[in-house]
Amino acid sequence: MKFGIIHMIVMKIILKLAVLFRKGIFTMGASIYIADDEKNIRDLITKFLESDGYSVTAFETGDELMAEFLKNPCELVILDIMMPGTDGLTICRQLRTVTDVPIIMLTAKDSEYDYVRGITLGSDDYLTKPFRLTTLLMRVKSLLRRMDMNTKKVTGQELSDIEAGNLRFSAEENCLYCKGKPVALSKTELKMLTYMLKDPKKAFPREEILDGVWGFDTEVETRVTDETLRRIRRKLSLAGSNVSIGTIWGFGYRISIAEDKK
Repeated sequence: MKFGIIHMIVMKIILKLAVLFRKGIFTMGASIYIADDEKNIRDLITKFLESDGYSVTAFETGDELMAEFLKNPCELVILDIMMPGTDGLTICRQLRTVTDVPIIMLTAKDSEYDYVRGITLGSDDYLTKPFRLTTLLMRVKSLLRRMDMNTKKVTGQELSDIEAGNLRFSAEENCLYCKGKPVALSKTELKMLTYMLKDPKKAFPREEILDGVWGFDTEVETRVTDETLRRIRRKLSLAGSNVSIGTIWGFGYRISIAEDKK
């Protein structure tokens, strides 16, 4: 008798969940891969993220993660830098040849060199051990929210063509042109530049760019903005653009348009 009652209750719960899934009210958490050779760290991160609803798969090496990713891609990757076999920075570079999923790098040392290399190779964020699990969760949520925003903009009608100086952004092609020639920008670089080009006379606070481009709040490290901006400046200069991005010390950035370079 008791078993029958319990069975009925379980079936009702399953049916209600099925309805929520169909309506999109309740969804499974994003799939996350983590590679770290320290088992206690892998287990802590896995349990903490799973408790927030994410589907987490942990690997001891980056090579194992990469092999699985090529068969079954996930939605976000967390990589330790120092691991047996291929190091995390190299795995990050390999992943960037096949995917744009967010990548968070973990390191045991607060090295500016490792940070710059990680961002340059395509990582989206960087955490130094030891770190708070709540901080990692905040970064995960922010990066996934940014990816969701990007997807909606690509599939929706929010993107539009932009012209500023000798630059032209084609929304249909999702490509930036300088004097008719394409400029090779990463997705993050392109998003940051077009975000500012939409309002070229405005002075942008760092915090607004962090939120508008990365989906981060003001507590997140701003070095990622500075490094992305440095790469954009270099690429615009190499392309011969008359558009530049100036720094307003203690505040943020502003677009400047000079007379066209011949």
